[in-house]
Amino acid sequence: MKPSFRSTIAALILASPLSATAGPVRMERAWPGVKVDRPITLLSPADGTGRQFLIQQRGKILILPKDQASSDTKTYLDLSDRKMEENEFEEGLIGFAFHPDYKSNGLAYACYSQQDPKLSIISEFKVSAADPDKLDPASERILLKVPQPFWNHNSGNMLFGPDGTLFIAFGDGGKRDDPFRFSQNRFMYNGKIIRIDVNTRSGNRPYGIPSDNPFLKQEAVLPEIYAYGLRNPWGLSIDKETGLFWCADVGQDLWEEINLITKGGNYGWSWREGAQPFILRQETAPENAAFIDPIHQYNHTEGLSITGGFVYHGKALTALAGAYLYGDFANGKVWALRYDTAAKKVTENTLLFESPLDSKGQSAFKPTAFVEDAAGEPIMLDWNNTVQRIVPTQK
Repeated sequence: MKPSFRSTIAALILASPLSATAGPVRMERAWPGVKVDRPITLLSPADGTGRQFLIQQRGKILILPKDQASSDTKTYLDLSDRKMEENEFEEGLIGFAFHPDYKSNGLAYACYSQQDPKLSIISEFKVSAADPDKLDPASERILLKVPQPFWNHNSGNMLFGPDGTLFIAFGDGGKRDDPFRFSQNRFMYNGKIIRIDVNTRSGNRPYGIPSDNPFLKQEAVLPEIYAYGLRNPWGLSIDKETGLFWCADVGQDLWEEINLITKGGNYGWSWREGAQPFILRQETAPENAAFIDPIHQYNHTEGLSITGGFVYHGKALTALAGAYLYGDFANGKVWALRYDTAAKKVTENTLLFESPLDSKGQSAFKPTAFVEDAAGEPIMLDWNNTVQRIVPTQK
């Protein structure tokens, strides 16, 4: 039976965060002399060089200077001359990953948008033979094209798993309410996390299908699908100590959520938003539907658009060791969440930081990613064109 709006609001009011205690961290501008343009992730390949690469949504990837006081950058890849954006928000260069064997093979992978027709493109690039600080645009090998009906909810987050397979997240296709019901349709890539093997080939595909993918032998199901029922995943990470696969999923009207991704899992959208039935869905979910609840959710009194992060294992913030760092794009809040793997529950969710307001009364920080730097220390990337270190309030 579909719940009433009143009962859903009552549940929202009763739901409260486990903790809302301010913590001892602040933001410190990193690379203040570097001109930053809509950063989406920062990565360091395992090649022994210690280089740090800033991936930006308009298509330019920079190699940042080792001296953070310097403004000298190198352009590693520039796709900014391609027509990638319709309204300059959720399209563009929206995902990037280095091959685990980058040191020997020089391969990297990108997800970017194409217009006319509107597509998400997954491509492989190879480092230039003449310059190890540049990817060769002419080396591009397109692996996959995913049709996109609208400009938003493209996601495009990507990462390699411990076994060397590549995970790629796609949102539900956009607009509101999952209008085409893509997320539960397993013959569509939208609303899914897929898993491919870039080192092999399956049939006429330019990549391989891992033999243990969950839907490999099912009819009318795309064999690349690893998990489904997602709205707009933004922030994928795999904890290098526990192996848990974290995924933040941006909500619509009421709930933002954090999921632990399991092989073959169905996370409910758009039958559900968070752990609750989606109040705008006219139909009821099938009786035999098996949805996986988020491990944590917060309502829109706390924030409006979740930005996922990673589990911290660095040295500078010892009190946060083992905590999952994440935030909210709309209000700039940053939290640290602890999850008990044995009890399978969240034991703590601490508010670490609240963004100050700018001169227009808006949040001064809009987190687009929480990532590790080359030393394993936490970085917050800011849509307002800064790179921020998360550091102790007191040194």
